[in-house]
Amino acid sequence: MNEPVNRAAVKILVVDDDAEVREILAETLVEFGYGVIQAASAEEALPMLAMRKDINLVITDVRMPGMSGLELVEHARVRCPAVRVIVISGYFLPQPITVRFLKKPFHMHELASAVRAELG
Repeated sequence: MNEPVNRAAVKILVVDDDAEVREILAETLVEFGYGVIQAASAEEALPMLAMRKDINLVITDVRMPGMSGLELVEHARVRCPAVRVIVISGYFLPQPITVRFLKKPFHMHELASAVRAELG
């Protein structure tokens, strides 16, 4: 049987180039009791993943200038194989993905459910 997750100990990295979306996600996750770190791009997120060993979950937008969220996921899996991932997008994804996906717009209870599912 899984032990309950200590939300205060969980660190979630939220990556989205849209500052308003990123802030709403971060505020919601903090209200749910999680620790949150924010990055405005995949390029900004990569060094955070390399330096911080306390990140449990990455929530990333797919379409961003420069490196995409899916490319970030590939890099994250190499650097931090244990980190869990949720990708979000308002666009149809033609390629199959192997991580949890939330289509924008989504309700915050859907976000909460996805986070709980990823963290076990």
